[in-house]
Amino acid sequence: MSYAQRVIEGLKQKYASEPVFLQAVEEVLMTLQPLLDKDAKYEKNKILERITEPERIISFRVEWVDDKGEIQVNRGYRVQYNSAIGPYKGGLRFHPSVNLGILKFLGFEQIFKNSLTGLAIGGGKGGSDFDPKGKSENEVMRFCQAFMTELHRHIGATIDVPAGDIGVGGREVGYMFGQFKRLTRSYEGVLTGKNLLFGGSLARTEATGYGAVYFAQNMLEDRGENLEGKVCAVSGAGNVATYCCEKLLQLGARPVTVSDSRGMIYDPEGIKVDVLKQVKEVERASLTRYAELVPTAKHTPVAEYPEGRNAVWSVPCFAAFPCATQNELNLADAKTLLANGCKCVAEGANMPSTLDAVHAFLEAGIAYGPAKAANAGGVATSQLEMQQNAGMQSWTFETVDGKLKDIMGNIYKNAAATAKEFGQPDNLVLGANIAGFRKVADAMIAQGVC
Repeated sequence: MSYAQRVIEGLKQKYASEPVFLQAVEEVLMTLQPLLDKDAKYEKNKILERITEPERIISFRVEWVDDKGEIQVNRGYRVQYNSAIGPYKGGLRFHPSVNLGILKFLGFEQIFKNSLTGLAIGGGKGGSDFDPKGKSENEVMRFCQAFMTELHRHIGATIDVPAGDIGVGGREVGYMFGQFKRLTRSYEGVLTGKNLLFGGSLARTEATGYGAVYFAQNMLEDRGENLEGKVCAVSGAGNVATYCCEKLLQLGARPVTVSDSRGMIYDPEGIKVDVLKQVKEVERASLTRYAELVPTAKHTPVAEYPEGRNAVWSVPCFAAFPCATQNELNLADAKTLLANGCKCVAEGANMPSTLDAVHAFLEAGIAYGPAKAANAGGVATSQLEMQQNAGMQSWTFETVDGKLKDIMGNIYKNAAATAKEFGQPDNLVLGANIAGFRKVADAMIAQGVC
């Protein structure tokens, strides 16, 4: 049994109740074996055992009062996973599904994603099982303030810099930043994704979606292809999906789908981003509202999806952009996409494809951009926000977007070059994992054991 397999088996026994975390670990570790075979120092220094365990897990009770005057209790977390190359960096997720296993998966992925950006940021993740949906503005504010009342003890501009994720946008970040400032009397860049009025960065909102498209561009250019005039399928309807659609339209592509928890929109003429923003960012409504506003659009409710399937991936397309959530695209979906002629998949969400789906894409030889590479634009731009905060500066949209485009190009080149180095030039999963891992692992070895 190989070194990687031994570590995976040990983790399966130890964390059997955390299947999504185990999936993320297996996806990474099984691609590292060529590097582990080449250099014995990683096994000698027990790097796999060390890198799969978080440096610190913080769990706390969040008490807040709803509009009826009743006390509500939620669970909050911060997983500070690895700080070998910089302060912990990663989002906060507010969603009923949040538990420690999901946050460990996200934090583990974040280590290598952040490493790939080439910037000085370590990996972390956090959040709560609080659901912002259906809550009033005051309830969201009170929860965010209560959450930060505990979290502020564990974060700082050079210690741990959280950002947004599912359920945490500019509104939530603003409430948390305000509470941090009250509690610490300190005005510092301790959160990213802030409002432009108090240290936010232009292009941060767009960054993850734009970045996924930039990554797809790089993959396709190497194959003599491009996105102009191509039909694209996009899942999700949050920031990532919205700005993925926006950038696709700017490049002359035609995104025809978006989705939320209630169903999918199919608009054959192309998604109207201005309408999508109105529905999701202003009205905070279901996509059924989009169908009411756009005559060409059809809404397919979740109840009509085939069991275990996502209707988005049944739409014939040249390129697919999973931008919703983890494991949203399974093997059956992958086979449908491939049968319908899909030539490119760039992941905007965190681990949106199951392991079987990933293997299907790799075997088919299509341009496949795994999440830790393709969706790194968000955290990269968060670090650019940190740079602006540290210098008390504000850069133009064009400056930030230009840096983002360069970073995504460099991530692709690094992953592609590493894949080629290990004899699998079309396997960007292997390339991204080894490139991201090697930098962090070497830093850990250089810093010794304490």
